[in-house]
Amino acid sequence: MINIRLMMITDYDDVYNIWKTSTQGINLNEIDDSKKGISKFLKRNPTSCFVAEDKGRIIGTIMAGHDGRRGFIYHTIVLKEYRNNGIGQKLVYNVIKALQKEDIYKIALGVYNENKEARKFWKKLGFLPREDFIYCDKIISKN
Repeated sequence: MINIRLMMITDYDDVYNIWKTSTQGINLNEIDDSKKGISKFLKRNPTSCFVAEDKGRIIGTIMAGHDGRRGFIYHTIVLKEYRNNGIGQKLVYNVIKALQKEDIYKIALGVYNENKEARKFWKKLGFLPREDFIYCDKIISKN
């Protein structure tokens, strides 16, 4: 039976390994996705990041947080051999419920254009691309 639970920093090594080796279409960076960066994110968002486990083995992840106005989902992955069993949907459902409890009612996420499988998954769950909006970002140094 698959268990969905809150992500803890002690899960970091297993979670990072899934992010790094088990899927295409995820972009990791050495600051935000370091153990220190994830620890900071989990402390700021203690109720909205989850893992899926099968017999104690982490097989899926989802991270989400909010700024008080809008939620944002990151790093949603289910191992290939576990896909198409509703696990991803359960992870998303847990995030939605967690954000609703914090009075957040709009959620955004980013998907790479070439990641057709992820785009199909998110569309099935009602997350639609916006044609009127361009997402921009800038990396600033730690100094």
